[in-house]
Amino acid sequence: MSFKFWVFIMLVPKRAKFRKQMRGTMKGNAYRGITIAFGQFGLVSEGTAWVTSRQIEAARRAITHYTQRGGRVWIRIFPDKPITKKPSETRMGSGKGDVHEFVAPVAPGRVLFEMGGVTKDIAFSALRLASHKLNVKTRIVEKES
Repeated sequence: MSFKFWVFIMLVPKRAKFRKQMRGTMKGNAYRGITIAFGQFGLVSEGTAWVTSRQIEAARRAITHYTQRGGRVWIRIFPDKPITKKPSETRMGSGKGDVHEFVAPVAPGRVLFEMGGVTKDIAFSALRLASHKLNVKTRIVEKES
């Protein structure tokens, strides 16, 4: 009798100086991570959002599944912001909730994923599938030669 175990590796920080963070504000455009640095094609954010580690993993799996593990994929964002949540039906007060998930704050212009080693039509199709997994509006760009 054989079992298949699907390992679901979520991106979380190994350690953090503080366990909980404040929400902060997300305004303006990205000024870091706005150019394609590693691959030939990229998925660029057009909006502002918190992209969760589950969404990043789902998008990565969509890309690798479509390309049949061909080429190379770079994830250019990392979820290092802890988001807290209080249990349902809990009264007000009694402090901040426990850490629920980790997110990556994304600003417009930020490169989320990069691809290389595949043809243009395969890359565009794979990145289009990945964009459906994310909660932010995106566009696909090609590196200027």
